Amino acid sequence: GEFRPARSPLTWSCAATCSNGVISSQYTEDCRTGMYPPDGPTFKGPVSWYTIDLDLPPSKRWTPLMADSLPSPFGEEIKGIAGASGVPLGEVVLFNIFYEVFTVCTSVVAQDQKGNLLHGRNLDFGLFLGWDVKNKSWTISEKLKPLVVNLDFRRSNKTVFKSTNFAGYVGMLTGIKPHAFTLTMNERFSLDGGYIGILEWIMGQRDGMWMSFLTRSVLEKANSYKEAKNQLALTKMLAPAYFILGGNQTGEGCIITRSRELSIDVIDVKLDRWYVLETNYDHWKEPFFLDDRRTPAMKCMNKTTQANISVKTLYDVLSTKPVLNKLTTYTTLMQVSEGKLESYIRDCPDPCMPW
Repeated sequence: GEFRPARSPLTWSCAATCSNGVISSQYTEDCRTGMYPPDGPTFKGPVSWYTIDLDLPPSKRWTPLMADSLPSPFGEEIKGIAGASGVPLGEVVLFNIFYEVFTVCTSVVAQDQKGNLLHGRNLDFGLFLGWDVKNKSWTISEKLKPLVVNLDFRRSNKTVFKSTNFAGYVGMLTGIKPHAFTLTMNERFSLDGGYIGILEWIMGQRDGMWMSFLTRSVLEKANSYKEAKNQLALTKMLAPAYFILGGNQTGEGCIITRSRELSIDVIDVKLDRWYVLETNYDHWKEPFFLDDRRTPAMKCMNKTTQANISVKTLYDVLSTKPVLNKLTTYTTLMQVSEGKLESYIRDCPDPCMPW
């Protein structure tokens, strides 16, 4: 049972965007080239870096970032609510941003001909959370773009892991453990979905983990690709998800398809499959025809070829409509062998699909 969005009241009706189940050509394009280094109308700016000192008490780790990045009065309000209610700050932030429910994303792990692993992702956020008719954009998506930050989590002045995040959001959606593994998370729509897990959590049944808390725990504590893969496959969660994991050795790349209870499928990089790619639909099923980012993304990956895959060409793939769309908040590119994470805030000028 896959999620099927209700008909949107937006002007982006099927009559306007598709014919006989095919997305109108004005919202798709040939695979882009020459997009890197980022520039032009699809590039809104670089992402700033902050350091989170893991040697500080948890209550003080986020103070500099909150003070610097959250616009007034939201930072103060969130801290005030947490202080008055006794609910941990991270949980208050979760309810403010609520990533677990409103995302559609694209993640790719690719292996070049030398066996090096690359990991790229578009994070698309804000589906159905308010459409700005005048500006033809999603209200929440636009408000979150200034809050995108790169974080360097350190202990004893040494990097433990790095991530791309929203300021004040303590879970992890995109991260790298340098020289060990890279990790992104995509939402998986299911009848036994996040709403049920969140309701159980509110009602006091708290044996499952928030997805983004699990990814943070893995980034912080797992020391190898194998260890990370095992934890992501077996930990009970509040919501179903896709975990896209890359390692630092040839063949270490996979998509883990999760129910709330357990892993139901794992697809790995191997000799005849040099990349794995996930949007928001089970790979053994056809994507929803109004939201097929998988087909154009795979077309561009295949056109790029393993011989030519690089940070530059991966960015090209993630810049091609509709892989790039009105929900795309940021693009992150990671190179595990170099311990490198780079992120860019994105825009998709008209004509552009809303998702």
